[in-house]
Amino acid sequence: MSVNFIGMVTTNKNSEIHTPVGPAIDTDYLLRFARAHEEAGFDRVLVPYHSTGPDAILTIAQVAAATQRIKLMLAHRPGFVAPTLAARQLATLDHFSGGRLGVHIISGGSDSEQRRDGDYLDHDQRYARTDEYLEILRKVWTSGEPFDHHGEFYRVEQAFSEVRPVQQPHLPIFFGGASEAAIPVAGRHADIYALWGESLDQVRELTGRVRAEAAGHGRKISFSVSFRPILAATEDAAWERAERILAETRRLRSGNGKIHPTYAAGPQQSEGARRLLAAADRGSRVDKRLWTAIAKETGARYNSTALVGTPGQVAEALLDYYDLGVTNFLIRGFDPLEDAIDYGRELIPRTRELVAQRQAQAIAA
Repeated sequence: MSVNFIGMVTTNKNSEIHTPVGPAIDTDYLLRFARAHEEAGFDRVLVPYHSTGPDAILTIAQVAAATQRIKLMLAHRPGFVAPTLAARQLATLDHFSGGRLGVHIISGGSDSEQRRDGDYLDHDQRYARTDEYLEILRKVWTSGEPFDHHGEFYRVEQAFSEVRPVQQPHLPIFFGGASEAAIPVAGRHADIYALWGESLDQVRELTGRVRAEAAGHGRKISFSVSFRPILAATEDAAWERAERILAETRRLRSGNGKIHPTYAAGPQQSEGARRLLAAADRGSRVDKRLWTAIAKETGARYNSTALVGTPGQVAEALLDYYDLGVTNFLIRGFDPLEDAIDYGRELIPRTRELVAQRQAQAIAA
């Protein structure tokens, strides 16, 4: 199994330790950020979604136009456009990007976040809607003739699309959600199931449940785990950098600086957040190098756990997850652009080297 690295780009510079400067959209920064990922050897780059931020579809179109090889991943929330329209939009983007688009389906883990855009369904209803949404989305992409659909959330008649994705049979579907309502939806629809950076035991348990669910539908599924690697030339220097990041995060959250809404709020009610906080309850350092302090500080609203060490040490830690069947790693830094460049120098090639060694050993065995 090969390994894939996914990065994330935003329309301006912001993180737990960087206050946003200037307008919400800095086009030059976005394009430099995207090209830096391509040059660093990332396989794919995510454009996130936030209810107060720039439109993700238009943003990813800019990223597609500014890059040549790197694949793309659009964060997309069901419920705000019709699935028939979304299917045509995504298929069109797949053509204009040269068959590079993937879609990351996020049903929504925060009631307040959803309500900003007028969505008042509760948590489990949102996943039920996602189930129906993905059923229609995939049917629009693959059906050779018009079809009707009469469901709980959507009703369409003679739905059909003249445009099909370049990638067949359809775009890769990434999916997030760890609740009891989410996992059956993942088993039916996800090509790649995405987790935040949990402990090895947690990842083993959750991927096992999702695999079993997918197997019940005669499907196989891949996995992605998200981390915030903190690298330095020595292990001591890496941990010192981690402590500086924590101190600055606390300073800004205490009111001593303007921070992005993503990093400002308290805990959300998602199962993913609960699982990260459960890992943090085991201590700030878990397994070999998993650092949970930022997750605990911020309420685990997003992918906020780090792997700390030298590039070689972090690559070895990633290999532990690879041995559990994880073949995709979403990595982003606290110094977003600078870290993306740095990951390409040693971490990404070293991890690929270790995976190649694993593959050669398996063949020899």
